[in-house]
Amino acid sequence: MKTLLVNAHVISPDVDCADAAVLLDGTRIAALFNPGDALPAADHIIDLAGHYLMPGFFDIHSHGCAGHDFCDGTTNAVRAIARHKLSQGVTSFLGTTLTLPEEDLARSLQAAKDYMSANPDGAVIPAIHLEGPFFTAEGAGAQNPAYLKEPDIAMVRRLHALFPVAKLSYSLELDPQCSFVRELVGLGIMPACAHSLAGYELFKQACFLGLKHMSHFCNVMTPLHHLRFGLVGGGLLHRDVFVELICDGVHLCPEMIQLLFMVKGCDQIMLITDSMRAAGMPDGDYSLGGLPVVVSDGCARLKTGQVAGSTLLFHEGLKRVRALTGLPLCQLVKTCAWNQARSLNIAGIGKIAPGFQADLAVLDQDLNPTQTWVGGIRRWQKSHDTP
Repeated sequence: MKTLLVNAHVISPDVDCADAAVLLDGTRIAALFNPGDALPAADHIIDLAGHYLMPGFFDIHSHGCAGHDFCDGTTNAVRAIARHKLSQGVTSFLGTTLTLPEEDLARSLQAAKDYMSANPDGAVIPAIHLEGPFFTAEGAGAQNPAYLKEPDIAMVRRLHALFPVAKLSYSLELDPQCSFVRELVGLGIMPACAHSLAGYELFKQACFLGLKHMSHFCNVMTPLHHLRFGLVGGGLLHRDVFVELICDGVHLCPEMIQLLFMVKGCDQIMLITDSMRAAGMPDGDYSLGGLPVVVSDGCARLKTGQVAGSTLLFHEGLKRVRALTGLPLCQLVKTCAWNQARSLNIAGIGKIAPGFQADLAVLDQDLNPTQTWVGGIRRWQKSHDTP
C-alpha cells in the first residue's frame, strides 16, 4: 500500500525542505518530492498542513514512563511504555535496565522479546541498553547498591542470547585491563562509560579498544580539571566519542548544554530522556530499581536527595535545546535518531530518505508531536482532548 504525505516541512539530517511530499510504500520510504514536482498516485494522501516531518526519534536510554518501568518485567509494562513513547515522537527505543539480579533482568528482556513478537502497536524495541549492574558503590548514583556486581561477560552473553543487547553502561575502573571492553566489542555490543570515577588514561585505553559512548554525559563521572582531565575532559576531547545528554533542566545547566553543542557539535551528541516511571505522570511517590523516589516539580529524587533519573519527555528535551542553542532543526535532528542509529550500527532509521524505514514524527511549529508513524503505519495521532 502506498501513502503520500503532502504539504510536509521535511526536516532530516542536513535537509530542510518546506512544501515537500514523501511517498511511503509499505514499511519503507519510497521517494521524496520537491515543491512543484509532479506527484504520483497513491492509495492514501495525507495533508500534513505544513507541519514538520522528521525521522522518528530514537531514545537509547529510557527506563520507563506512564507509571511503568521496563524492569517491571511484564509485557503489559513494556507495551504501556512503548505506546506512551509514540506521543513523544519516539518510534524506537532501547529498553534500559537497572542494577538488579540477573533473573530480574532476564525477565525484562523476555518481556521485550514477547512484545516484539506479538505485533507491537507502540514504538519498536530493536535491542536493550544494559545500565548496570557493573558499577562501583562510589559511582552507583541512584542505582540499587544491593545488586552491584563485578563485570561478568558470561552473564552478558546469557542475556544477549535471550534478546539482543546493543549497549552496556559500566564503571570503567572495574575493568582496569580493558578485557571487558574487548569482550563486549567482540559481541557487537557498544561499551559505554557511566557511573564512573575513572581517570582519563583508562578512558583513553578503552576508547582505543572500541568504547565510543558516554552515558548521561557529565552526570556521575569525573569532572574536567586543568590538572586532572577526567572523563568529562575525555568526552570533550575525543571527536569520535558520542555523548548522551539529558536536557531536562535538572541534569545539565543551560550554559553546559550550550558549551557542549559548541564543542562536540550536533554530529556527536545524542539526546536521551533517562526517564523513569514518573515521566508523563503527576508528582508523587514512585520507585526505581527497588528504591523509593519522590517526584516534586517534575524532579525525581531518592530520599537521600540523589537525582533518580528524569521525568523528561523526548520532544521536550529537543525544545529546550533548540531554545538554548538557536541551531537549525536540520542540524539538531541528528541528535534525535541518526547519531544513535549510526553509532550502534542499526541500519535504516534516522533519516527521511528512499529506502529508510517509514518511522516518522510529525510535529507542529512548537515541536509538539501531532502524529507518529512506525513502519509506514500511523500508530498515534494527537486528539483534540490531548493537552
